Amino acid sequence: MEMAMAMAFHKPLTSSVSTNPNSNPNPRRGLCFSSSLLFNCKLPSSPIATAPLKIPFRNSASAPIKCSVSTETPQEKKSQLMRRRDIRNIAIVAHVDHGKTTLVDAMLKQAKVFRDNQFVQERIMDSNDLERERGITILSKNTSISYKDTKINIIDTPGHSDFGGEVERVLNMVEGVLLVVDSVEGPMPQTRFVLKKALEFGHAVVVVVNKIDRPSARPDYVVNATFELFIELNATDEQCDFQVIYASGIKGKAGLSPENLAEDLGPLFESIMRCIPGPRIDKDGALQMLATNIEYDEHKGRIAIGRVHAGVLQKGMDVRVCTTEDACRYARVSELFVYEKFFRVPAATVEAGDICAVCGIDDIQIGETIADKSSGKPLPAIKVEEPTVKMAFAINTSPFVGREGKYVTSRNLRDRLYREIERNLAMRVEDGETADTFIVSGRGTLHITILIENMRREGYEFMVGPPKVISKKVGDKLHEPFEIATVEVPEEHMGSVVELLGKRRGQMFDMLAVGSEGTTLLKYKIPTRGLLGLRNAILTASRGTAILNTIFDSYGPWAGDITTRDQGSLVAFEEGSTTSYALFSAQERGQMFVGPGVDVYKGQIMGIHQRPGDLSLNVCKKKAATNIRSNKEQTVVLDSPLDYSLDDCIEYIQEDEVVEVTPLSIRMCKNPKLAKKTSYDRYSVIGLRTLSTTMSRRKNSCHRICKLGWLDFDPIQCSCLKSHHKGWGG
Repeated sequence: MEMAMAMAFHKPLTSSVSTNPNSNPNPRRGLCFSSSLLFNCKLPSSPIATAPLKIPFRNSASAPIKCSVSTETPQEKKSQLMRRRDIRNIAIVAHVDHGKTTLVDAMLKQAKVFRDNQFVQERIMDSNDLERERGITILSKNTSISYKDTKINIIDTPGHSDFGGEVERVLNMVEGVLLVVDSVEGPMPQTRFVLKKALEFGHAVVVVVNKIDRPSARPDYVVNATFELFIELNATDEQCDFQVIYASGIKGKAGLSPENLAEDLGPLFESIMRCIPGPRIDKDGALQMLATNIEYDEHKGRIAIGRVHAGVLQKGMDVRVCTTEDACRYARVSELFVYEKFFRVPAATVEAGDICAVCGIDDIQIGETIADKSSGKPLPAIKVEEPTVKMAFAINTSPFVGREGKYVTSRNLRDRLYREIERNLAMRVEDGETADTFIVSGRGTLHITILIENMRREGYEFMVGPPKVISKKVGDKLHEPFEIATVEVPEEHMGSVVELLGKRRGQMFDMLAVGSEGTTLLKYKIPTRGLLGLRNAILTASRGTAILNTIFDSYGPWAGDITTRDQGSLVAFEEGSTTSYALFSAQERGQMFVGPGVDVYKGQIMGIHQRPGDLSLNVCKKKAATNIRSNKEQTVVLDSPLDYSLDDCIEYIQEDEVVEVTPLSIRMCKNPKLAKKTSYDRYSVIGLRTLSTTMSRRKNSCHRICKLGWLDFDPIQCSCLKSHHKGWGG
């Protein structure tokens, strides 16, 4: 009963509230008055209770937006801290593809950041080439707009769970968040993660139900599901009393009810002004600024980005850079910038509460504090969650090494990897067993794949091994990471998807229908090992219609053995160039990765074997030339080769396989370090002694075995080996 009362609290936001119970057609809405005890709010005296909320933005100066999140706490009154009223610092957080970056585009356009005749591309905040190609946000970015003489600093954050470290890092700079939720999907796994972090920081939250113009939008369900998520995350009463804004980011419209949207984003701006407090600062205190982001400029060097928590930062000022009380060094601020509209603008001074960029400190790291030279103290360091997946990076040892890459040595590889962890707090790099091997750990395979893609575009050439989970021991038991996987799949393909997840040790804990398209939402708790290679398999099982989302949950006991691939690989028998004649017969063994005229080397993976176990093929064989003229040449019809991306290759490889990454090519091959061991194991299954006894009956066949280097046969049984023992390394 209390849950129903609490959920109904948000219903009156879409209409005027009447105190006459007979005039209320929905008796459930009348319960919101008794639920005021739950939230410690006085609804009759609130503007919400006396004025209708369906108003256009033109009259938004008197918009009845009232938030219960207090802008002034009792502790604040007792201390020296004060609030700045002319600045708002907000972060836009959401699940992937819920429309964060598109909403920021609309906010920038309506704030007159660009000229009316200026050409502006879509998703302007996604400035990275890789972000535009993949259609996702990878790095958090800063911008600002002006609204009614107030500066609003906006931070756009990634939506993928693998880049959760970017979200954790920037939450130190803001006082509130815009939680963007899709009007159909509702709260998703990453929504839960970012909301949990925001609530832990005590930030104010404004919920934006985006894409409200979708035909299958269900705003009431989304608001109730979001409220239940607040309750599950132990939010306070004030945080649960969140403001809801309904918006269409692509149309640039927002409103306080889904049926009545204003012609612009005015209600959203008003909610930011009223519901998100200004920064709490110590204006007269000693300087303190926490570096939460690092950028690099060819002319200015390293640029530290962060919020000034106390004091005043000036250009040319001598400062102290601190990590802990005992580890400090001195530096000078050469240049100072603030964010105005879409650009960085030089500034002479920056007061506490504003976000700025600092130049001149060449060795500054994320998490360090720029403090007053004489009396400054460090701020608490940034903490992010530990990585769960690791991969081995090594120098390229294939026969094609150095053909396409610029940086191929282990020194180049080491310098680049350790330079990455200076900016990417959620990533770890360790030295491997050998001098040319490094272990890179991250939040997921996508997190590490983005690093690999950036490195290959910079001219690096290297090899990477298959992803492995990072397990740990709790007492005497081995524990591994588990994740929450949500799968949206049409009902006709649900059986095959459920069977696939069951084989990978997934446990279903929820299933519900979504929308009116016959789509089912499945929720599983599954080991991270079971997710490796799952994306392609689940697309195949659902004929490309399933949508998979995952988020880290917790560590749990080892779930047991998991088989992620049932088929073997087709491996090249020798080095050369592929021919149509050879591929025509090879494609009968499975699906090929290469077409004719491609240079390959021995041990390179050519395709997927249709049966378990690997199979060596000669894909460079040419048709024998004779002097006999045939009436008609044989017509060769080849199947289209599979075009695997970098993500697909990393999901495909097994323990004894690696991915060769170069600026122009992505190849898969058998691990050269394990090649000899693998070949030996293949023959040991049959039994060397039995094989030698069989082969000794035919001298020619035995002679071929000797040339392969198998010198462990019994010389008494193998006369060929006895005679050639010295000649072949004996």
